[in-house]
Amino acid sequence: MSVTNDIVALIYFMSGGQYMINLLNIADLSIVAFAGVIFAFAVTCVAISKFSRFLPKDMGRQFAHDGKLSAGKPRGAGIIFIFVFVLSAVLFAEMNIEIGIYLILIVIEMLTGYFDDAAEKPWGEYLKGFLDLVVAVIAALVYLHFNSSEIYLAIFDKTLFIPPVIFAILTVVLVWASINVTNCSDGVDGLSGTLTIITIMTFFVIDNILGVNDGFNYTILLFAVCLLGYLWYNATPSKLLMGDAGSRAMGIFIAIAALKSHSPFLYLLAAGVLIIDGGLGLVKVSLLRFLKIHILKNTTTPIHDHVRKKKGWSNAQVVFRFAIIQIVVSLAAVYLVIM
Repeated sequence: MSVTNDIVALIYFMSGGQYMINLLNIADLSIVAFAGVIFAFAVTCVAISKFSRFLPKDMGRQFAHDGKLSAGKPRGAGIIFIFVFVLSAVLFAEMNIEIGIYLILIVIEMLTGYFDDAAEKPWGEYLKGFLDLVVAVIAALVYLHFNSSEIYLAIFDKTLFIPPVIFAILTVVLVWASINVTNCSDGVDGLSGTLTIITIMTFFVIDNILGVNDGFNYTILLFAVCLLGYLWYNATPSKLLMGDAGSRAMGIFIAIAALKSHSPFLYLLAAGVLIIDGGLGLVKVSLLRFLKIHILKNTTTPIHDHVRKKKGWSNAQVVFRFAIIQIVVSLAAVYLVIM
């Protein structure tokens, strides 16, 4: 009997011990995650303050509203906060081959943007568009290698299987469009960074609601706090600019976040303001250039230039009002997912 009691006691002790170990592991992971967020924000702030003087100087954007006000400011700060983000992800996030490849693609987009920022003569639109297309194709192939082409229509609570070839084409369109509409929205101090934070945090919330937890969603937090560190210096009146190095990297990260949510069509809601602000200009220019169709004749694009030039909005009003609109749309999207 004593032997039996000893065995039972041993099993109880071992199970209890294992339970305590699990609790400690969870606590350790939480502490590491917390430390990662603080690390990403603090290092971004310190790195920008120390290294921004080495960045190329903006020449002033000739066709942008009040573009001359940017002349002389350090440009290309995206190279700083993106490298800090990648370092933070490697140190604190749950890494795997898929996420590692995504980080490389983000860095590639950042570097293409930075080299354009630093060039005496800006790169041509067709060259940048082609490079974006190559990155988009690679991103689509990587995603399909590690994930199925099945998507979840969260608002309708339905699962939809899309043939891989069609899914790949749609993914290329998503990635390419996200890079370019985000890039076109970067024209007001704090605007594109703020909208990107709202967009990716929308996906973070939706991921947690839907139980999507494959390691990538924590990188969303890291990316958001790195952006907050940048916005510390970019709040109007800004001390520096992210340049294409930042905006192009933000665009591909948003697209990856949409894909990894397994509900990529939510991108249309989560990034609605970015799409309208930057996308209308792309559509307008493309139709005029290739089809000789002139639309929105009385509308200045991007839209943030229209509301400043035609409506008299200040930079702060543009950021706050665009952010308010996106928050409202994002909250509505989250509610639809919950229901």
